[in-house]
Amino acid sequence: MFFETLYTYHWPSLVLLCVFALCIGSFINVVAYRLPIMLQRQWASESQHPSAPSPAATPNHAATFNLAQPRSHCPNCGEQLKVIDNLPLISWLWLKGRCRFCDSAISYRYPLVELGALALGLAVVAVHGYGISSLFYCGLAWALLALLLIDFDCGLLPDQITQPLLWAGLLINALYPLVPLVDAVLGAIFGYLSLWSVFWAFKLATGKDGMGYGDFKLLAALGAWLGWQALPQVLMAAAVSGLIYALYQVATGRQTTSSAIPFGPFLAIAGWVAVLFHVSVRGVWMI
Repeated sequence: MFFETLYTYHWPSLVLLCVFALCIGSFINVVAYRLPIMLQRQWASESQHPSAPSPAATPNHAATFNLAQPRSHCPNCGEQLKVIDNLPLISWLWLKGRCRFCDSAISYRYPLVELGALALGLAVVAVHGYGISSLFYCGLAWALLALLLIDFDCGLLPDQITQPLLWAGLLINALYPLVPLVDAVLGAIFGYLSLWSVFWAFKLATGKDGMGYGDFKLLAALGAWLGWQALPQVLMAAAVSGLIYALYQVATGRQTTSSAIPFGPFLAIAGWVAVLFHVSVRGVWMI
């Protein structure tokens, strides 16, 4: 049934979707790697004493570093990659996962992220069909993929993604309602306050921080996109997937029971589940 929906469309549309999704996956790789470094440099610059030299003046920070510069290069030999070496998925397969210049291995993560973006795009279209709502849901799914990678790598959910995602959900539901605007506004409010309340209850009971503020903002963003009715199911799916991951990590000796585990990746997974498998019945969301 899942693939039958895709087969109902002409193959040029399907090819275009695949190419676009792979390109988005390539961009997500860039964002997941570069945005945390950009933020670390920004924080280091802001924390400098006025009389101290700016980090931008030091050798390690002399070059411009953003999402566009420097150009893509091999992290091992530093050679700038050609356009033909940057084709999503195809280049990695053509080069057999090795650098053209120094023959060092290219991480499997790059093609896997691109394939993940492709799978999400196909899944959204298979469930919601070709249309404006699928375009919006693809944007949400791909933003969640970027947040999942960043939080898993760095324990960080950047405001540069979570806040625009929140406002995008409210704006889209105001102009082209995926859910009623009132439900979206209440979803944003309740999404933030629910985890905010858990955070402070845990902090007052233990004196420790149980999660970061980025988790509040991400759940608020999901509430803005999906409506307040989806929040219990999103939280349940996130908690269950997080618990399974934690038990696996402890059972395999990779972490202890006291180790911190980022919650953002599991909120992202729960967001995908809600987008792909929810059923709306008289305003009540059921997964």
